[in-house]
Amino acid sequence: MTDTPGSRTPTAVDAIAEEHFAGTVRLSPLAATYFGVPGHDEDIDDLSPAGLAAVSEHRRATVSALEGAVPADAVDVVTIAAMKERLGLAEAMYDAGLEAKSLNVLASPLQTVRDTFDLMPTDTDEQWRVLAARLAKVPTALAQYAESLRFAKSSGQVSPQRQVAACVAQCERLVAPDGYFAALVASAQSHSDATVAAVRDGAASAASAYATLGEVLRDELLPAAPESDACGIDTYRLSSQYFLGAVVDLEETYHWGQEELARISADMAVVAERIRPGATVQEAIEILDADPAYRLEGTDALREWMQERADGAIASLADTHFDIPDPIRTIECRIAPTQTGGIYYTGPSDDFSRPGRMWWSVPQGVTTFGTWRELTTVHHEGVPGHHLQVAQAVYRRELLNTWRRLECWVSGHGEGWALYSERLMADLGYLDDPGNRMGWLGGQSLRAARVVIDIGVHCGFEAPAEVGGGAWTYDKAWTLLTRHAGLEESSRRFELDRYLGWPGQAPSYKIGERLWLQIRDEAAQRAGADFDLKTFHKNALDLGSIGLDVLREAVLG
Repeated sequence: MTDTPGSRTPTAVDAIAEEHFAGTVRLSPLAATYFGVPGHDEDIDDLSPAGLAAVSEHRRATVSALEGAVPADAVDVVTIAAMKERLGLAEAMYDAGLEAKSLNVLASPLQTVRDTFDLMPTDTDEQWRVLAARLAKVPTALAQYAESLRFAKSSGQVSPQRQVAACVAQCERLVAPDGYFAALVASAQSHSDATVAAVRDGAASAASAYATLGEVLRDELLPAAPESDACGIDTYRLSSQYFLGAVVDLEETYHWGQEELARISADMAVVAERIRPGATVQEAIEILDADPAYRLEGTDALREWMQERADGAIASLADTHFDIPDPIRTIECRIAPTQTGGIYYTGPSDDFSRPGRMWWSVPQGVTTFGTWRELTTVHHEGVPGHHLQVAQAVYRRELLNTWRRLECWVSGHGEGWALYSERLMADLGYLDDPGNRMGWLGGQSLRAARVVIDIGVHCGFEAPAEVGGGAWTYDKAWTLLTRHAGLEESSRRFELDRYLGWPGQAPSYKIGERLWLQIRDEAAQRAGADFDLKTFHKNALDLGSIGLDVLREAVLG
């Protein structure tokens, strides 16, 4: 059995953190939904320049309060360090104008407003009524967002042409006759006439707003958008630090990424030889794709396979390599209502009434799935990846205030942990099957390619010799990604657009893994024969998601 949360008297530092979280919820109903905090699901954030300024003022007030705070214990020490680091970097991003100009293919308000509807329950008429009420407010939210984009434009801050054009296409897909909003109305048909009418009206309003936003992007932003995809090294340094919660030597990391690509390619060649003597990596992949042992037909089979593998991982890892409290032993695997091709995790609500969930967004028309590629994905998004990481933080309310449990998220910590989890499962023998191992290495290759492309393009470093050296171009980035990422062309295009439009985020996976491994290995070296992996995992995860420099200090001192 696992331990039960004990008690820790909340401190003055905790009170500051709790007030900050309460302010975040007031200012961001979308965040409240994501956190699982009830009472805000009918509303949407103020996305105007004034709304962004209010959030900035909230951050600055919290940092000011922290300046005079005296830590009562080691937990407070980490809280102060983590909050100052996160809020300070967020303010630096705001001051640089990066919040107001935010527009990219994956993680900007255009997507956030829509994505929140996936998290809202739709079992009852009342739940549909709440969802319809939020739908009706989408026009105001997107008009405010357009105001912020225009504000940023007035100071010369516009996302690159490639991002603007791709976002125009996203708006068009959302409002198509067979797009998201049409499907949403169809999914409400089994409910009352009044409910269906409310959803239909709300969806029509939201669809119209997205159509209008697409026109704004096409007619006002696109003509002013820069042709170059690169953000420049100064902006990149800030973005990299924000996503990692750590300062790294970008040039050294760039060269390390190239070395990792070479190492992983060699490992894949070894596995290809296991699959068929004399086979190239590409030939081995074709063999695996044709092998019915790795094939699933239909989304129902995919969901069942995901669930079985996640449940099995919990059963085998609990009480051996991880301490897994009972509420965390439940994970739901679901097929997402969208068709983007993404795979992602959403954490449990604060009371665990909504469990942690792994989602698979299956592209339209795709009905066949190869498990050899995706077992490592279950370990990344599910167990022991994001699920154990996020749900453990939610569970530890006796140690962690609400800000640390629910609000604080650092990409390098979270995604680095997820890649660390994949590697751990490989090291423990769960990926010894040559197909599953090839799938893991293929994912590693993609993550290393991200490091090279993302840093190289945005910082203006010389391109690798394998793509011709010299200055980076889109075609060189495309060539490198194609050589090292076993993805369909449409997925590769989306991946590359993501790197170009969201600087610093994609490398945080692989660099985060590197830093996690360094911290673990140093902890093991210090402890010697007394090092216990289960204890390391518990102590590290009990800290919640924090910047990797703060994590290093908390774990190693």
